[in-house]
Amino acid sequence: MVRARGLVKRFGDVEAVRGIDVEVRRGEVFGFLGPNGAGKSSTMRMIGCVSPRTGGELRVLGQDPESAGPRVRARLGVVPQQDNLDAELTVRQNLEIYGRYFGLSRAAVRDKATELLEFAQLAERGPDRVESLSGGMQRRLTIARSLVNDPELLLLDEPTTGLDPQARHVLWDKLFRLKSAGVTLILTTHYMDEAEQLCDRLVVMDDGRIVAEGSPAELIARHSTREVLELRFRIGEHDASAGRIDGLGERLEALPDRVLVYGDDGESLLEQVYSRGLRPESSLVRRGTLEDVFLRLTGRALVDR
Repeated sequence: MVRARGLVKRFGDVEAVRGIDVEVRRGEVFGFLGPNGAGKSSTMRMIGCVSPRTGGELRVLGQDPESAGPRVRARLGVVPQQDNLDAELTVRQNLEIYGRYFGLSRAAVRDKATELLEFAQLAERGPDRVESLSGGMQRRLTIARSLVNDPELLLLDEPTTGLDPQARHVLWDKLFRLKSAGVTLILTTHYMDEAEQLCDRLVVMDDGRIVAEGSPAELIARHSTREVLELRFRIGEHDASAGRIDGLGERLEALPDRVLVYGDDGESLLEQVYSRGLRPESSLVRRGTLEDVFLRLTGRALVDR
């Protein structure tokens, strides 16, 4: 569906994407994970045929976006990072007018709008103005609008940013349904739980480069441990306590607000912490996550930027 080799994007003297290789297979959910400024959105805009590449090779749906942009865009669905719905129109009109841009007849767009309103759980809100919808509802409408042309490939840029946990889970369910229907999805996110839940494969980007690639489980197995012990100490005791823990487990990360100890048995690690005379204010044993992968690869948490 997408094939990039040595893909580069520059904005003046700034190199946002630095020679990356990407391959997206039909029917999968593929993710770009990384902090703000990593180059995710710039890559998505090149795949979406709205930003020309500076260098390298790129094929989307087997075609060159620079010479076949309109033909490729007709087969894409795009969910931008910020909702760009028309607040002056009703919910249904946003779908019907967008469908007309793709050359669908009035009868076809009416039927399609009805189908998509049901999919987005907005059937009863069709006559309402967009400005009356909640943030989660507007996001669902934006996704519904991106499906009006029955796209083969759906691009989603930070699809759940700013939404509450309940709205995020509703959107995840909609994306799972699209995948089950055979739509290929590419998404960018800086939420590690979202990437773990949705992506079959993903790349971790940092500073315009790909620093790791694989399934979420593969990346966690490769770059983290089965369990992680999180420790928080009183203000003023953090650095000294971290020094006394050094040597426990396979690896230790001292963050500004907590100390992470990596190993396969978190409870055993906690017992060893107490045996050294340390009394953390709080402790938590959890499984390894993609955030631990990113911390290992880049030296900082995903939320640092």
